[in-house]
Amino acid sequence: MNRAFSPLVKSLFVAMLAVSSIAYAAEEKKPAKADPAKGEQLYTAGDPARGVIACVGCHGAGGNSVIPQNPKLSGQHEAYVVKQLVEFKSGARNNPVMTSIAKGMSEEDIKNVSAYLDKQEAKPGAAKNKDTVEIGKKIYRAGIAEKNVPACAGCHGATGGGIPAQFARLAGQHQDYTVAQLTGFRSSARNNSAQMVTIAKRMSDDEIQAVADYIAGLK
Repeated sequence: MNRAFSPLVKSLFVAMLAVSSIAYAAEEKKPAKADPAKGEQLYTAGDPARGVIACVGCHGAGGNSVIPQNPKLSGQHEAYVVKQLVEFKSGARNNPVMTSIAKGMSEEDIKNVSAYLDKQEAKPGAAKNKDTVEIGKKIYRAGIAEKNVPACAGCHGATGGGIPAQFARLAGQHQDYTVAQLTGFRSSARNNSAQMVTIAKRMSDDEIQAVADYIAGLK
C-alpha cells in the first residue's frame, strides 16, 4: 500500500516545493517601499560620486522654490514626480540639466525623492496681475468654449490640487514656470503629454499668462 502511494506523495512534495520557490521568488522581486528619509538626504545633499547634485539648490528647501523659472515641488504627487524623473532619464522629456541629473539616479533614488517631496508642505503663492486674474479664473474654471479649450479644473481640481498618479498639483506654482511649460507644450518642445500639447496649441500668449497668474494664487 505504501509503495503504491509513494510516487504520488513524492510528486506532491515536488510540486509543493516548486510552488514555494515561485512564491519566494515573487516576494524577492517585490519592489522596495519608498523611503522619504533617504529621499530627503539625496534632495538636500545630492551624491557627487554619481553626478547627482542636490535638488535643494534649484528647487528650494522642502521643494519650495524661490526661483520663478524653477518649479515648486513641495506637495507634488509622488507618482507624478516619479513619472517626470523617469521621462527626464529616458529622454521622453527634454531638459539638459534635469536629464543629466536623472541619469545618475537609480529607480530607488527616484522613488525616495518623490516620496519625500509628496510629504512636504507647500507655501502659498500669489497672483501678480489683478487685471488678468479674472480672465485666468474663467479659463481655469470654465475653459474657452470657442477654442475647444477645456477647463483646467476638470483635471487639476478646483483648487489646483491635481489627482494623484494622473494630474499634477498646480496650486501656488510660479507664473514664469507655468507660462514656460504651456508655451513648451504649444510648440511641442515639451511633448510628454499629448493632451496638454493639444490644449496649449489652442491658447494665445495672453490666455496662457492669465491662467498661469491665476494658478499662482490658488491654495
